[in-house]
Amino acid sequence: MTVTTGGTVTMTSMSVQETTEDQVSVIESTDDAASAPEVRFSAPLLGLEHLTRFALEQVEADSPLFSLRSLEDNDVSLLLLAPDAVFDGYAPKMDAVSRAAVGLPTGDDGIILNVVNAAGAKSLEEATVNLLAPILINPNSGTAAQIVLTGSDYPLRQPLAG
Repeated sequence: MTVTTGGTVTMTSMSVQETTEDQVSVIESTDDAASAPEVRFSAPLLGLEHLTRFALEQVEADSPLFSLRSLEDNDVSLLLLAPDAVFDGYAPKMDAVSRAAVGLPTGDDGIILNVVNAAGAKSLEEATVNLLAPILINPNSGTAAQIVLTGSDYPLRQPLAG
């Protein structure tokens, strides 16, 4: 599946497609939670250690935003962002250990999404994005891990706007 920075969405169920340089890989959106792609964390998300199974859905067509909803606790969901749609030049390097955590072969970057923190924000533009600990997803298996980029200058709370 792909989202181009120009805004068009092409969806196919959990598969990798050839993309051009201005495209960002993303995962399929559906209105039916039962048919949403399941993401399983090989190591729990920071702060949500008791949860490992989630459904990932695009918030709306042509949007870089996604909902990551727990399949184990209906009260838990996170807002995620396809970062290339907003942050030019954001290209975290995933080392071999990080890729192995989700079963990605060497040279495959997988799908990278970032957690959006909108707590206390009056609008989405006031939200921040965690660029320091992206979520890496293997699009072939749905295996995911939150990767803390040690030694990185990426911020924990990057303003979404500006």
